[in-house]
Amino acid sequence: MIKEAIALEARLRNCKNVLTLGVRTNFSDYSPQEAELIRNVDKIYYPTTFYADLFDAMGKATFPSYHTYKCVQDKIKQTALFELLKIPHPRTRVFYGERQKNSILQYFEFPFIGKIPRGSAMGRGVYLIRNEKELRCYLDRVSPAYIQEYLPIDRDIRVVVIGNRIVHAYWRIAAENEYRSNVALGGTIQLDAVPEKAKDLALQAARACRWDDVGIDICEHNAKFYILEANMKYGREGFRMAGLDYDRLMESMIENEEI
Repeated sequence: MIKEAIALEARLRNCKNVLTLGVRTNFSDYSPQEAELIRNVDKIYYPTTFYADLFDAMGKATFPSYHTYKCVQDKIKQTALFELLKIPHPRTRVFYGERQKNSILQYFEFPFIGKIPRGSAMGRGVYLIRNEKELRCYLDRVSPAYIQEYLPIDRDIRVVVIGNRIVHAYWRIAAENEYRSNVALGGTIQLDAVPEKAKDLALQAARACRWDDVGIDICEHNAKFYILEANMKYGREGFRMAGLDYDRLMESMIENEEI
């Protein structure tokens, strides 16, 4: 029986009960012993998007789940899933090709948000579009266009769900004259109590979408809570600020078979 959990990506490298093998895009680059560990273990931790597909095909469990990996940094899929499941989300529409892009102003009034729909993170692919010049600049660099209604907020809530429970929740406050609350863009973390309704919404969404390792960003506008997006590659600054030891938390959750 294998006592150590087996991981590919390095996220659990500081966990004492995890053996991290690293990521080899050519499976033949693993040693024979490593290859057998991968084949024989019941579950692989942090397999990467590439291997999550393959392990799912062969019936091997992963953490995060295959369903979590399917939505990594893909705002288009996330939005479609939110709409399918009737999860509150700012009004959003995707526009493909020049003909569709030319109709954006039939659906949205300035100001609105434009995002890079795939592969962007830490708020760097988010643009506040206030006029036609800014819209044209956005469209010249992004395709397809991912357009979302602008909600005038100065803070949001990050709720981190691991396994089947919330492990942390905190506020992110935008810097002065900044519409994004990301810590990477000068936002600050505030550890005041988070509304239970926001936490309930995050947990409901994670379970409905079958995501088991995710930071869900939620905002409140006109007394309603909306999920902005899900981050499967969330930072750990919020854990550090709260004095939570992420590595020991993950060790414990693995030991207790929560993940």
